[in-house]
Amino acid sequence: MTPQAPHLIEDIRAASRKLVREFGFLEKTIAGTDLSGSGVHAIIEIGLTPSLTAKELGARLKLEKSTISRLLKSLETRGEIVQTQSKTDGRAFQLHLTPKGKDTWMAINRFGDNQARTALANITGVDTATIANALTSYAQALGSDASKAAPDGTQYPVVEGYQTGMIGDISALHARTHGPIVGMGPAFERVVSQAMAEFMPRVYRPMNNSWSVLENEAVIGSITIDGEDLSNNIAHLRWFILSERLRGKGLGKVLLNKALAHCDRLGFNEIHLWTLKGLDAARALYEKNGFDLAEEYLGDQWGHEVMEQKFIRKRPA
Repeated sequence: MTPQAPHLIEDIRAASRKLVREFGFLEKTIAGTDLSGSGVHAIIEIGLTPSLTAKELGARLKLEKSTISRLLKSLETRGEIVQTQSKTDGRAFQLHLTPKGKDTWMAINRFGDNQARTALANITGVDTATIANALTSYAQALGSDASKAAPDGTQYPVVEGYQTGMIGDISALHARTHGPIVGMGPAFERVVSQAMAEFMPRVYRPMNNSWSVLENEAVIGSITIDGEDLSNNIAHLRWFILSERLRGKGLGKVLLNKALAHCDRLGFNEIHLWTLKGLDAARALYEKNGFDLAEEYLGDQWGHEVMEQKFIRKRPA
């Protein structure tokens, strides 16, 4: 990567902050509407892509599933959108603008067009195509963030929800990683795959979620929050695993941060996780993020007696 002059970096950051302010994103409503920034962007994307699904909208807006659920419910209550169940996938819901939503979409576009034309009319010495190309390139480059790229430049997308083949992929990762501790053989892999098979049909419920690192559509790292199987407003962190070749690239931290943010946003009082003694790198990451060792005991559920550990993280005050 070519080194950049510090003063140019400062200029770009200052311009970016001014863009945020001028577009009105620090206000409660933007674009001449009474909608929030996320509401305006949701209306725009649904208007641009008829039959967009909630999952696809979340990916475009870079918002978590629970946030998207609340946003869509709000827009539906306002009469701006309707959600219809997909004919090809009963778990997916397609989004459509109502007549009122189409009017809002057109008003937002008129506002944005006028804002852009007014600003461009005040610029001299630089043609519009140059500005458009520069902004497009910069916006695309911003998308290459730490959640998608390892330090060595290899791209590893992080995605939400169920992924085809993930039960087998994650079970195999656990078996290969933990086999030397719990003993090789089918017992441990069977327990993991059965538990995942029970959970995945309900991963789409608002309290639950899963995040996976993909490579050629295969899951090579993952973490899950099960918000339903423990009582008293306690979340269960499950199946946190990374392929050995991914370790040291910061992807474990990326996955854990997504899981913790989900729990904090939903207001869970505590997060509990169970793991095996001897996984020191994982333990260090847990403790760095507020987990404390609560219990240590011998367990035999894996077909081999091993020392298990329970960690608890309480919601930050």
